[in-house]
Amino acid sequence: MKKRIFLLLCLFISVKMYAQDRLITNIGARKALSLNGTWQYIVDPYETGFYDYRYKELDEKNPDAYWNTDIPKNKTEKKEHGYIDKYSLQVPGDWNHQKPEFLYYEGTVWYRKTFDFHPADGATKYYLYFGAVNYRADVYLNGKKLGMHIGGFTPFNFAIPTSLLKEKGNYLVVKVDNKRGADEVPTLNTDWWNYGGITRDVKLVEVPPTFIQDYVIQLKKPEPGKAPSASPEVEGWVKLNNVKAGELINISIPELKFKKQIAATGQITKVSFNLPKLQLWSPEHPKLYQVSVSAGVDKIEDKIGFRTIEAFGKQVLLNGKPVFMRGICIHGEIPLDVRRAVGPDDAKQLLNQAHELGCNMVRLAHYPHDEAMTRMADSLGILVWSEIPVYWTINFASPAVLDKAKAQLKEMITRDHNRASIIIWSVGNETPISPTRTDFMHKLIIRAKELDQTRMISAALEVNYGSMKDMNIVDDPLGAFVDLVAFNEYLGWYGGLPDQCRKTNWSTPYNKPLFISETGGGAKGGFHADSLTRYSEEYQEWYFKEQVAMLKRMPDSFVGITPWVLNDFRSPKRNNPVYQEGWNRKGLYDDKGTKKKAFYIMQAWYKEIENKFSH
Repeated sequence: MKKRIFLLLCLFISVKMYAQDRLITNIGARKALSLNGTWQYIVDPYETGFYDYRYKELDEKNPDAYWNTDIPKNKTEKKEHGYIDKYSLQVPGDWNHQKPEFLYYEGTVWYRKTFDFHPADGATKYYLYFGAVNYRADVYLNGKKLGMHIGGFTPFNFAIPTSLLKEKGNYLVVKVDNKRGADEVPTLNTDWWNYGGITRDVKLVEVPPTFIQDYVIQLKKPEPGKAPSASPEVEGWVKLNNVKAGELINISIPELKFKKQIAATGQITKVSFNLPKLQLWSPEHPKLYQVSVSAGVDKIEDKIGFRTIEAFGKQVLLNGKPVFMRGICIHGEIPLDVRRAVGPDDAKQLLNQAHELGCNMVRLAHYPHDEAMTRMADSLGILVWSEIPVYWTINFASPAVLDKAKAQLKEMITRDHNRASIIIWSVGNETPISPTRTDFMHKLIIRAKELDQTRMISAALEVNYGSMKDMNIVDDPLGAFVDLVAFNEYLGWYGGLPDQCRKTNWSTPYNKPLFISETGGGAKGGFHADSLTRYSEEYQEWYFKEQVAMLKRMPDSFVGITPWVLNDFRSPKRNNPVYQEGWNRKGLYDDKGTKKKAFYIMQAWYKEIENKFSH
């Protein structure tokens, strides 16, 4: 038994690490066969297709395994599973919104897709890529297991032996399990709905034998407090898969008439060069350049913006100049359709709502959003806080949980490290203070800085309202390690009434910028009463009026805010049968897309701030 557990643990570790270390970036620029569309499914709450009746994992030869064909060899063979068109789901997409019986379902669903394959001429490699699957994915092709991935919001891919692919009738099966777990990231308790399914794109990616797996092409971080020079330096690297000695790497930016050729020095080759006459990326001028990277026969293109960002003293400097972040928190959800957000159209809808509010920033809570969001933010000029779901009561004492959090952190950063819009990597939200927790979070911060030294690292800290005084000091020990001291405060919703804000001020003992990562109160859209009535639009309006008055007294170190939240969103924790009905009602837009009265309070203040900074 111990030997079996050890072997399973080794398999888990090897598969997990494989998915991390082999991640291919910029999938949109690759030659690929989309496997999106209609997939057949089997609902399997007892995981009958994965375990036998002794609860042992079925092997690949077992005909009862749901990753094996459902077609009997002859009329005497017993088959107790099958895939038919009557039971089908659309991919990408969560299963919860697609069928009424899935509304509250958490468990295992088997997805099957058949496809034909026409191999390219010459020696070529193939990878099966998933944008995200929530939460655990076991992937099988033509009866063979390709691997397993844990984590519901980050991409992964598996190499496919060419010999495994067939010209006709390939049989792809994915076991998707979204059950929450005490030792998972996120853990059992969250304040959002746990949408299950293959929620982002699936592609069969074709690459040559030697190919560009990943790259970083970003401005070098300047000297503290300094703006980029007239000819700023780019610093980064190119990672080649199956690199050959002396392989030539070419980087070009046609608009700048720039070309550079470098000989590969190994799997990862460092690059450094200057770019004269460069236009810097900013919210006011979101300039993107077409950048081409090639090696051998492989060539990819990307749209990249160039800017610098840093916490300097008590300010945040964008391109060497102070910036005030007029933000909003966003969940990756389209409330009107009650579904997980995916793709460019959803990204544009959400970011346009933020833009109408007057935002120059969004906090993508509480997990990495679809890649379309960060790319759209690049093009629209919206600053981004991107976060992993280390949320509330993670098992901070578990090394395995820390490994899972680190894996998600790496996959988030790897996917988006060329996005100019992202200025903050966040390692968590509202984690309770203890030495064990602080050590856990500190290790994540160290890892984030190892992966990316050009951006700020932060976390949304929690405020204790037990002893509110005229001065509230944000003194979480994690503040010593973050670049930006961010905290969530709900004074007037969870702590007294909104007029409590009139005698409250905020500070921190850390000589760092101070940022409010959440504040808000709930209101049922269309419910009107006096301002003392909870869940009325008037109460929420009063809340934000008092908040804005308090914010105007904030110290000079106050650099921005992301109120909670853009839209109402689904949450099983919110069960008032009249005003909530399974929804968190703190949105400035309701679940039908209608602006609440509080929207206009924040919009007016953001306009005031924008005018102040523009002058």
